[in-house]
Amino acid sequence: MAKGHRSQIKRERNENTKDTRPSAKLSYARVSVQKACFVLDAIRGKDVQTALGILAYNPRYASSVIEKLLKSAIANAENNNGMNADNLYIEECYANKGPTMKRVKPRAQGRAYRIEKRMSHITIVLNER
Repeated sequence: MAKGHRSQIKRERNENTKDTRPSAKLSYARVSVQKACFVLDAIRGKDVQTALGILAYNPRYASSVIEKLLKSAIANAENNNGMNADNLYIEECYANKGPTMKRVKPRAQGRAYRIEKRMSHITIVLNER
């Protein structure tokens, strides 16, 4: 049987399985998952300098949001993990579904149509080559 308090045992177990890759997460981004994934698919697997160039000239709204998130992930890698920004590449990037704001738009003959304003949680995980 293990020695120590249950919370101490859990803490030690979690330290061993902790992911040390630098990452950044943006919760409740006001862009739908489908629209964010178009941009994320374009930069997945690329090195960070190439990805920043792609995001700078991409006309979609999601690219400006993801560019800011990528810069945050690069800063996390440099400051927290001591990695060199030139050797970094995007190992994982994905968007998960967030909550949906439901709004009503008036239509003809007294009807009301529902408008769904979707949100997403975007995550970028970097690694060194």
